[in-house]
Amino acid sequence: MPIIVEKKNTETPVSLVDRFSKEVRRSGMLQRAKRQRFWQRPLSDLARKRSALKRLESRKHYQLLRKMGKI
Repeated sequence: MPIIVEKKNTETPVSLVDRFSKEVRRSGMLQRAKRQRFWQRPLSDLARKRSALKRLESRKHYQLLRKMGKI
């Protein structure tokens, strides 16, 4: 859906640009584009469980190293 802003007779270029950017903000087009640009496919249940197990394992390893005085 294109945004069309036409210049009025006594309108300056700066106010035209301001009016255009206001219309773009009001339409929500930029927010939709940003949301689509950074969209990621949701992880499957198995992938979430694996990453949680990996985090737990790395925490245990870090705590062990800290306990032994190596960190």
